[in-house]
Amino acid sequence: MLRILVDSGSSIKQDEKELYGVEILPMRISIGGKEYLDGVDLDIDDFYRQLIETKEFPKTSLPSLTNTQELVDRYISQGDRVLIITISSEISGTYQTFYSLFDEDEYKDVLVFDSRLAVGGIRFLAQEARRYENESFELIKEKLEQLVSRIVIVAIPETLDYLLAGGRLSKTSWMVGKLLSINPIIGFENGRVAVLKKKRGLKQGMKFIAEMLEADGCDRTYGIVASYSYNKENVEHLIEATDSKYKNLVTAYDNMTPTIGCHWGPNAFGYIYVRE
Repeated sequence: MLRILVDSGSSIKQDEKELYGVEILPMRISIGGKEYLDGVDLDIDDFYRQLIETKEFPKTSLPSLTNTQELVDRYISQGDRVLIITISSEISGTYQTFYSLFDEDEYKDVLVFDSRLAVGGIRFLAQEARRYENESFELIKEKLEQLVSRIVIVAIPETLDYLLAGGRLSKTSWMVGKLLSINPIIGFENGRVAVLKKKRGLKQGMKFIAEMLEADGCDRTYGIVASYSYNKENVEHLIEATDSKYKNLVTAYDNMTPTIGCHWGPNAFGYIYVRE
């Protein structure tokens, strides 16, 4: 059997594990002088309320190596294979740490895959891996790499302050957005968070995302993940601004986990989809 492990940077919730056929490795979140396990003892809404009230920049750290190794060892002892899909190595040390941990002969049945993505993009990868669960690691890796190149993550954060504080955005990009009072449209390029476009006002930003989706097309096999952090209102407005032929392709609403919310902040929103 193929066991698929994802970290909480995937934004897959504990109650969605069976739906996606995965186990979740919770990142550790430090906020308000306390450390929590994402999705275990830290509720999403409580996290965002605390984030808004304290104006504190929280910190994230890797999932427990001991717990992860024990879980992998248990699966291996049962004769299972293990695929670990991590959040992008460009924004977290999770991939490199797990790659080094399982780069031993005894772990020949373990594949650590760098998604070079985050949030809903990893949902798509988990689904793809499950489709090929009986195939070789070589083929699974090939299929995942092909899909990574087609996955689009595009979002509008309310502020760039959290991305800057977490080291996920350059100070130059942050300053431009701050000085011009614009809404930057954020995406992933080569595994890194990047400013794709700058627009004045949320309506113009939503229009850009809708036009981007129209230009790319959307693979109906995967649908669209409508992602948001805490406040669902703006992502609903984005859907309203989207061409009718794509509206029905929204298959999931994703309230970003604290692992992602730490860096995107509250009130971010956007789409994740697979271009045709």
